[in-house]
Amino acid sequence: MDYEVPDSLIVARDGPVLVVTINRPDERNALDEPTKEAFPRLWAQIDRDREVRAVVLTGAGRTFSAGGSLDDFEPYRVDFERRRQAMRDARRLAQEMLQLRVPIVAAVNGPAVGLGCTLASLCDIVFMAERAYLADPHVTVALVAGDGGAITWPFMTSMLKVKQYLLTGDRVPAADAVAIGLANFAVPDDEVLPAATAFAHRLAALPPQAVQDTKLVLNQHLMQAAAGVLPLGLATESQSHDTEEFRQVPERLSRGG
Repeated sequence: MDYEVPDSLIVARDGPVLVVTINRPDERNALDEPTKEAFPRLWAQIDRDREVRAVVLTGAGRTFSAGGSLDDFEPYRVDFERRRQAMRDARRLAQEMLQLRVPIVAAVNGPAVGLGCTLASLCDIVFMAERAYLADPHVTVALVAGDGGAITWPFMTSMLKVKQYLLTGDRVPAADAVAIGLANFAVPDDEVLPAATAFAHRLAALPPQAVQDTKLVLNQHLMQAAAGVLPLGLATESQSHDTEEFRQVPERLSRGG
């Protein structure tokens, strides 16, 4: 199968394993609108590719993903239809990743922030470079943390820990992420992609129906949570764009605040 993706995404085959790389290293792999629109379609394509038994998701350069692009802040604030489309893309992204039949192994090679953190949390196995960290700083830029971690993190760690990190946007270093259940392995920086790929090949070598349907059975918990959480989460996140605090974010960030 040939994959139709923008230049910001690289899809490479390694036998039965597909390696997907977010390829905007000069922007710290922040996801612009074309990339956010392409991601749900990519997962749907992968789901139809019968040669794929597992996927590795990583980022080019030294960052997994810095999340959404700051260039979208003002357009989303003033253009309601554009914002609605972004919310629909966010919903489809979560749904496509959760219902993908094959396991996704994250190779978090550097910081995974905001939407980047969401991507990591929607994977089935998470390897982190020792220098990497997770952070969901939605609230620090005046946005509701309505997707991603709000769905998955309560199943991985305690609700108190979820509130601690989502209400503050604090960073979770790799070792701490493993300790509290937000990641599986912390490995030396130069080993994260090889280790994640080796684990993906291990999964790919197991009986496919057993692996794939076990994943889907387990993800029923997350899909039920998504069905309950996403409508309110995305609605309130959309409303955040109308607040005065959000309007002031670009200026505050330009001042280094």
